[in-house]
Amino acid sequence: METKMTGTVSTVDSLTFEKPTVEDGADMWELVKNSTLDLNSSYKYIMMCEFFAETCVVAKEKGELVGFVTAFIPPEKQDTVFVWQVGVDSSQRGKGLASRLLNELVERTGCDDVKYLEATVTPSNEASQALFKKLARTHNTTCEVSECFAEELFPGEGHEAELTFRIGPFDK
Repeated sequence: METKMTGTVSTVDSLTFEKPTVEDGADMWELVKNSTLDLNSSYKYIMMCEFFAETCVVAKEKGELVGFVTAFIPPEKQDTVFVWQVGVDSSQRGKGLASRLLNELVERTGCDDVKYLEATVTPSNEASQALFKKLARTHNTTCEVSECFAEELFPGEGHEAELTFRIGPFDK
């Protein structure tokens, strides 16, 4: 696997990893709409690209968006990047793209002061649980799991509790 860095864009094999632009927001929304992920408003994806580009990553193949991670640094936790969503196009599943996106995020200059990565995951989402545990192993650090939002906090029926996965500290 060959990696080349050119400013804010890195190229690995035929994929490029870069900061998103507002034009990427609609493609992120479409990718989620065609997946099993929770679909947020199109505004959310455009907003993340505009205001949190330093902590978001898009992966493109031949100019087409095939994956992304949306994340931000909470004001009260400046040493932590919170991953809101990781999306991977069905054409890329099973190729390790989600792991590559998270590693790209952690290495971003926008995360220079980050020591921890956090994300919430439902108890039944074994794939995401494995993804975050693998990130901890890759960086030779810990992954602590705790309850974040109880099931009864969510309106309506059918939303599971959300568990916090806290990975770190990262040794940079």
